[in-house]
Amino acid sequence: MKLLNLISFKNLLLIAFGLLVFRYGFLDLQSGLPLALNHWKYLLMVLATLLVAAAGFFITNYHTEDEKTLSEGKAYNIYGGLTLIGVGIGYYLSNDLGKPIIVAVLIITAAIIYLYASSLKQMLIVGNLIVATAVAMSIIIIGVYNLYPVVLPHNKVYLATIFELMLDYTLFVFIITFILTLIYNLRDTDTDYNNGNATLPIALGKERAIKVTFFLTLIPLALLVYYGNEYLIHLTWAIGYGLLFVVCPIIYFLIKLWTAKTSKDFNHLTVILKLVLFFTIISIAVITYNINNNA
Repeated sequence: MKLLNLISFKNLLLIAFGLLVFRYGFLDLQSGLPLALNHWKYLLMVLATLLVAAAGFFITNYHTEDEKTLSEGKAYNIYGGLTLIGVGIGYYLSNDLGKPIIVAVLIITAAIIYLYASSLKQMLIVGNLIVATAVAMSIIIIGVYNLYPVVLPHNKVYLATIFELMLDYTLFVFIITFILTLIYNLRDTDTDYNNGNATLPIALGKERAIKVTFFLTLIPLALLVYYGNEYLIHLTWAIGYGLLFVVCPIIYFLIKLWTAKTSKDFNHLTVILKLVLFFTIISIAVITYNINNNA
């Protein structure tokens, strides 16, 4: 159980769920879309991504433990083992596709996580940006491994359109995850202060940090309104789903954030944001279903 907590098992389940929904609720349902990875190789890609993510969660949670249950040497051995196996699987897949260079996306993700865990965690905002980038990279990995190897002159525009949509989701996941890290900072202010971490609440004070987080959360809300009005206005099911399961929870989050004071309050806010991420993942399948059945 301790190990499951250290690798943030619940977060890994959310990432795995997202990777599977993007494949089987979106990519597989696109007419005439070639995909580089068959089903079992896609599952290997999922495993590689989860191992790299697990390594990152493990070493980060290890450093934030009040009472260390493992020696630092053993902790880094576990971290290194998970990372090497994940990158190794990624290299096998990229080499099998004849595009060994694409393993770089996993190596970059692993490097970002290592920088965060080893030193940048103590730098104001930088750590938050790195964590958000590492999480959002999981969507980029899907596109790099499934679309890039099959790009040809006759399908370049089609694949670019699909990848651009995935980038839109990447941006939204990045912003929500960034806000989630700020909520963790607000919850763990005392621990971060004792560990010498420079976080927004420590630099500005909790009240000002809450206000900054509040106004930052208006950005994804505005993006949702724009995106829905620009691209989804004629998709009734998609609009209804987005309003009910993504927009409303964000509005609820904003209301609760303004009056949050205790660790319990901030824990509640982290749950809301994770639900937003969960329903955002499902939305790609809802939009795909609505488009395919709108004719």
